[in-house]
Amino acid sequence: MGCGILLSSGGFDSNSFMIHGIFKYSFFGHEVWITNTHVSILIILILLTVFAILVGNRFKKAEMEPKGLQNVAELIVEFLDGIVDKSMGKAAPRYYNYIGTLFVFILVSNISGLLGLRPPTADYGVTLPMGILTFILVHYAEVRYTKPKDLWKDKCSPMPPWLPIWLPINIISDLAVPISLSLRLFANVLSGTIMMALVYGLLKWIALAWPAALHVYFDLFSGAIQTYVFCMLTMTYISNARGDA
Repeated sequence: MGCGILLSSGGFDSNSFMIHGIFKYSFFGHEVWITNTHVSILIILILLTVFAILVGNRFKKAEMEPKGLQNVAELIVEFLDGIVDKSMGKAAPRYYNYIGTLFVFILVSNISGLLGLRPPTADYGVTLPMGILTFILVHYAEVRYTKPKDLWKDKCSPMPPWLPIWLPINIISDLAVPISLSLRLFANVLSGTIMMALVYGLLKWIALAWPAALHVYFDLFSGAIQTYVFCMLTMTYISNARGDA
């Protein structure tokens, strides 16, 4: 691995879309690298933590008529809670925090290219754990809110439960959920990162200002769409697993 710290989908290096090692250390005899993905995640977490601290301090002096930072924070919370309410109904309050955290982290990660960072979501090692976490929540809800008899019937459908021909296919379909979720997000963000890296790498100093329009699409618009899709699919899977519970 190379040792360049950079990060950016907007750098002038055509290889900047790749994951680069920054430094390595030995861990129980194994060589472990700290990459630009780790640095990007750390920077994003610091930014979100600082924002949360500022908002928390502001709400200690909350006003009836919100202004400034208080107004921004309330708009964000109301927007996210509204999305969860519409998608999950009476089960929504249980998932406000999870979906809200997921939405904010993915969105900030997706648009971090505007800050000169390589988006962490362009690394499959970041998107796969989020897909697995959703997978765990889906099947926890399924086991908790579905009777064993009904669960077996569902896994055997469309055939009768006494003829479980479709059971392996349905199990494979369930196992594909975290893979499809994580690959969709990863592939879309990585493709935008590669496109911008190629633009800057091929045009060099010519690409000074006009690629801003491409950044608006690949980083901002596409990033927001992929965030919404990931969260909507997560809520849909969980709602289907809960049934009417």
